[in-house]
Amino acid sequence: MTREPDGLAELLPQWHRLRDAEAGEPLRALLAVIAEQVDLVREGVERSYDDWFVETAAPWVLPYLGDLVGYRPLPGYERVLATGLRDGGPTEASRLRLAEALAPRRDVAATVANRRRKGTLALLEELSVSVAGWPARAVEFSRLTAHHQPVKLYGGAGGAAADARRLGRGRLADLRDGSALDLAGGPFGAVARSVDVRRAGSGHRQGGYTPAGVGLFVWRLKPYHVTNAPAYCVDRARHLYTFSILGNDTPLVTRPEPEPSTAAIATLDHVPAAIRRRQLADRLADYYGPGKSFTIWRDGQDEPVPPSDLVVADLTDWRYRARRGQVVVDPELGRIAFGSRSAPRHGVWVTYHHAFADDMGGGEYEREDRETSPAAEVYRVGPGCAYQRIMDAYRQWRHDRRGGRCGPEGVIEITHSGAYQEQLDFDLDPGDRLEVRATEGTRPVIRLLDWYSNRPDALNIRAGEDHEERGEGPRLVLDGLLIAGRGLNVTGPVGAVVLRHCTLVPGWSLEPECEPRSPDEPSLVLERTTACVQIERSVLGTIEVIGEEVRTDPLAIHLRDSILDATGHDRPALSAPDCRHAHAVLYAHRATVIGEVHTHAVEIGENSVFTGRMHVARRGVGCLRFSYVPPGSRTPRRHRCQPDLVGAEEAWRVRPRFSGERYGTPVYGQLAAGCAEEIRRGAEDGAEMGAFHDLYQPQREDSLRARLAEYAPAGTDAGVIAVT
Repeated sequence: MTREPDGLAELLPQWHRLRDAEAGEPLRALLAVIAEQVDLVREGVERSYDDWFVETAAPWVLPYLGDLVGYRPLPGYERVLATGLRDGGPTEASRLRLAEALAPRRDVAATVANRRRKGTLALLEELSVSVAGWPARAVEFSRLTAHHQPVKLYGGAGGAAADARRLGRGRLADLRDGSALDLAGGPFGAVARSVDVRRAGSGHRQGGYTPAGVGLFVWRLKPYHVTNAPAYCVDRARHLYTFSILGNDTPLVTRPEPEPSTAAIATLDHVPAAIRRRQLADRLADYYGPGKSFTIWRDGQDEPVPPSDLVVADLTDWRYRARRGQVVVDPELGRIAFGSRSAPRHGVWVTYHHAFADDMGGGEYEREDRETSPAAEVYRVGPGCAYQRIMDAYRQWRHDRRGGRCGPEGVIEITHSGAYQEQLDFDLDPGDRLEVRATEGTRPVIRLLDWYSNRPDALNIRAGEDHEERGEGPRLVLDGLLIAGRGLNVTGPVGAVVLRHCTLVPGWSLEPECEPRSPDEPSLVLERTTACVQIERSVLGTIEVIGEEVRTDPLAIHLRDSILDATGHDRPALSAPDCRHAHAVLYAHRATVIGEVHTHAVEIGENSVFTGRMHVARRGVGCLRFSYVPPGSRTPRRHRCQPDLVGAEEAWRVRPRFSGERYGTPVYGQLAAGCAEEIRRGAEDGAEMGAFHDLYQPQREDSLRARLAEYAPAGTDAGVIAVT
């Protein structure tokens, strides 16, 4: 569209315009085409001035500007180029993707400034955040290398002796300095060490304290907060509590504070580091209180427990006894102890931060994929709301639904991170669309207790048998919930059950050491139902399918970016009772399955890890691709799976290894540093297999190492060392 399509025609004399009008205005049409091209040239000239500046330049110009300042592309842009060509050649979208991969605007803009700061530790920490998204602390190992102190240095015109001792550098350990000893060997340690022959950037054993070494300590786990949640009271004593409502030990981490300036070096306050006992005792005011790392309230009081009442101690085996009026805290275990004579009578509430790898399971993180229909009626549950219990809101929705006062879509929204101890039974009618979800920034906990003696106490989702021919099956969505104590039981002709950002605690509940209390109990039972199950970014235990295998079609189970945990590699993660084949079809995308899979069919399994053997009854359909399946499994056809690519001789080497296999630990489900590269980079896009595929940890590490090699001090041996 031109600015003035008739601008050139209006400049013609009137006589030519009259003659052109008599002939049907062919000249006017020609001049309009010429004017359009003139406008394009004019816009190009005006745009060329904006292309001189990286802030306003067009995306296709950025690689050229980057080349002018010597910008070096990060590893992986070749894959983006190949993807663009595979998608149909040089389209506009592929060109933009390629330009962004070759030269991101932010990186090109910072190139000149970074070159001026090359070799500074603050720049290395800044690159870790901007390139990999990992908070970091840079350490110069030469300052921590032990060496003999020179006593005197003679010089000067008169030969006077000058004291050249450097007492603050390379000194040995002071056994009277407990704080320094507590931090020794870590990223914040100040105790010197002997020279190490290992390279700081070695791929086998990192962290060599060489005189020319620089270590970039990174924290890959993210801090997640739990706000105003009830603590867990240990059953055998009314004065002992844990921060985690599940009763397991949860190490507390620091709530990171922004650094004061770009030239500052990160300290303990700027990274999500685990809080140590001595560290907390020395700096209690920096970690305790509203808006800080953790806070404790008791007996429903508005004001938290005063810091003067807190005592930091080791509560292992609960051996430390608190005195009257004291509140003992163990940040490494996440435990609280009150005096036996001053125990709270009306409960304990806590706010704290814990670490985890990604936004998965029930949590207070933001959930961007949430959508609410304008026609849905919302019923809010929580303090200050119309309903205090979930079932009260559900009954009101059913009453309004059957009375015609609302449509089939209803939302029960829980507005705070409290605990709900009630029996939940959802009986759905045809066409119902019910969603039970947590408000943004909350993590409600549903504790299913032992309510009845003559029937199961699971969270029941039912649709009557007479509903099957009356209309479309009902749909239930659970979003942002943590469910403990029992599992879910789905019965009848339900249309769909969606678990999104939920946790169904594997083994129902946890012991203090994060061991499951009921490892053989399922988290989800599909009993004679037609439900299509969709599990997205969730953690759950065993799935058990009970159904008619002759008259009904197999159920569809979709597992995406989730962990299916049977609490043991030899336990069934998906099966029917007595370890028979489940009458279901599995769709697994970027999933980690701990346990065996016994199912009717697997339609697709990609970028996933199956730690237990897989037994598929119908192997003529479906495909497994870019996944790990243990030797001896009976599966459909496989494409570039492990350990098929390495052979039987090296099958033992490429089995997946995890930093933690128990839910409740910070490193739960995360691949260990010693895991084989075929697993860590075995997905179709070079990322890791399993539930944390979308973190792209290998690509982040490669990009960070490339920038570290470019901006590290000259002549140094730089390496990336993962703290978490």
